[in-house]
Amino acid sequence: MTGPEIERRLARVEAHLAIQQLAFRYALAVDARDLDAWVGCFHPDVDMGRAGRGREVLRRHIAPMLRTFHRSVHHITGHRIEWQGTQRATGTVYCRAEHEVDDRWIVMAICYFDDYACVDGEWLFTRRRERHWYAADVTDRPQAVGFADWPPAGRPALPHSFPTWQTFWGDDAPVPHAKGHTTP
Repeated sequence: MTGPEIERRLARVEAHLAIQQLAFRYALAVDARDLDAWVGCFHPDVDMGRAGRGREVLRRHIAPMLRTFHRSVHHITGHRIEWQGTQRATGTVYCRAEHEVDDRWIVMAICYFDDYACVDGEWLFTRRRERHWYAADVTDRPQAVGFADWPPAGRPALPHSFPTWQTFWGDDAPVPHAKGHTTP
């Protein structure tokens, strides 16, 4: 291997580790309610759609959401990164999140779909989309509550939003029933 090849590979490894740490920094910032650190994980000109652009717009959006639960613990359980050149990447992050909501302990299985960019040597989110399989109290089976027992989380998009899900199951996809039982 040549010097430039080793340098290129080392830069890729360092970038990979920095992106993985970004997911951990995000989780820690949420759990610590550190809004400065949280918005600092995002591109300075983050696009918030109709609400506008920038970290202050993002802060105004997230602060009320973080008040819908008291304690939280976000466990990052896996991270896949795909490169889009040397300064951009996409990723998928698996997470088990736990939230104290009044007298309940809500558990969620989450998958984040991320876009990353390197800005002035720092890897940041340019976009982060959260989708989940379920949100249920720790004392319930997700099927027993229709996979959606915490209104702020919304209806679960997974696994049905994976592009290969319907292709795999076709017309034989299991159909959930009212009490959580499924049939093929």
